[in-house]
Amino acid sequence: MHSNHLLLEEPIRMASILEPSKPSFFPAMTKIVGTLGPRSRSVDVISGCLLAGMSVARFDFSWGDPEYHQETLENLKVAIKSTKKLCAVMLDTVGPELQVVNKSEKAISLKENGSVVLTPDQGQEASSELLPINFDGLSSAVKKGDTIFIGQYLFTGSETTSVWLEVDEVKENDVVCVIKNSATLAGSLFTLHGSQIRIDLPTLSDKDKEVISSWGVTNKIDFLSLSYTRHAEDVRKAREFLSKLGDLYQTQIFAKIENIEGLNHFDEILQEANGIILSRGNLGIDLPPEKVFLFQKAALYKCNMAGKPAVVTRVVDSMTDNLRPTRAEATDVANAVLDGSDAILLGAETLRGLYPIETISTVGKICSEAEKVFNQDLYFKKTVKYVGEPMTHLESIASSAVRAAIKVKASVIICFTSSGRAARLISKYRPIMPVLSVVIPRLKTNQLRWSFSGAFEARQSLIVRGLFPILADPRHPAESTSATNESVLKVALEHGKAAGIVKSHDRVVVCQKVGDASVVKIIELED
Repeated sequence: MHSNHLLLEEPIRMASILEPSKPSFFPAMTKIVGTLGPRSRSVDVISGCLLAGMSVARFDFSWGDPEYHQETLENLKVAIKSTKKLCAVMLDTVGPELQVVNKSEKAISLKENGSVVLTPDQGQEASSELLPINFDGLSSAVKKGDTIFIGQYLFTGSETTSVWLEVDEVKENDVVCVIKNSATLAGSLFTLHGSQIRIDLPTLSDKDKEVISSWGVTNKIDFLSLSYTRHAEDVRKAREFLSKLGDLYQTQIFAKIENIEGLNHFDEILQEANGIILSRGNLGIDLPPEKVFLFQKAALYKCNMAGKPAVVTRVVDSMTDNLRPTRAEATDVANAVLDGSDAILLGAETLRGLYPIETISTVGKICSEAEKVFNQDLYFKKTVKYVGEPMTHLESIASSAVRAAIKVKASVIICFTSSGRAARLISKYRPIMPVLSVVIPRLKTNQLRWSFSGAFEARQSLIVRGLFPILADPRHPAESTSATNESVLKVALEHGKAAGIVKSHDRVVVCQKVGDASVVKIIELED
């Protein structure tokens, strides 16, 4: 994977850019989160998505009932078995999302410079003059001159399917708006977003709690995507809620930054959350267009230095209806990788897009090409400088493993871990070769029965750049001093050979615990 690594700062023979990319077992080091929905819920399509590179399946509860999502998840399980590709499950909450209710599902035409009323009276029929919404506090949250955006759910930003409104006046509970562009709203669900407007609703709604404690518990979700995270307290409350729900105390919380409020409290949120999702769709409404890139670069840098996964959304909107991304979108995906993104999240593109498998494949190819020109040397030095001295024991081992792997041109780094933390720290230093994270299950008991942990930890590395998990045999402890480690290593190397990332005479860096000590060793494979 690293053999054709080059830097943009070095002279590049332009013809070499046109050389076809070699197929790889891992489509890219950057992970892809796919939202499953109407166009991507059959076993065949999900299997195609997994083979194309999807490693996390996102279930968005802003639409569809639990039974619908359960059917999709059962199909995902079948697809995982048939493709032998591991996939994590992410539950995306609704949160304080404002929606326009269109029960008749008839298309609504809005004309530029016309007038439309937003009303909390959901009994009314949606029309060109009146749009019922699911929130009765909008009239007290807005003032004359405020901007409101309404678009099809998971809108693609198209000016013909989404509309900008300017608040003209507030009449009791109703908000009268001037229409700024002509548009036709189609479908049953439209999202409403007020630019820089504080919405006084809980981040984890009662509906969210109900879904998590039923659907989430039943399916042992790996990730909770916490929509509209605005404060660190939102994450703390969600974690407290999960801690009371059996196995969900292990679920990782990804804070979704969607507005100015979340942006202003970013540092505290990052400290509390397990990872960050930059929801650029809504952020692009709250922020002036010229500031969006700046937030992305600053946020990704902070996530990278904290060693926490960062996920970027809304990259190839046009592929919802087209087989190829625009030039700007293709460049945007590459820049997200070069900026340090761990994963790319696809929403409408896979949920209701015409080409879910092709989209995942295309994004994976772009990520793979961008990874070849990622300046790892500069990044490594920057990270080591940021961490400072003295380093923690684990941080020192992780950075040493990456440094050694690069110096000896290793094909792969193999890391034995039980919590997944050591492997994530290795990924923090962005090695140019894959990291096989061998998760050693731990035996635990609740005084009634014994069980093994490890499956959560393995799946949760599927959102971290460069990490590829293997769940080891529970009879082989990670810190064993006996020959059992050698047998686990043998299994990991066999997996690497089957995947085509390791071959005879390759060098491999192994990171493991031996007794109380952590060891980094370099081995050269024989024939």
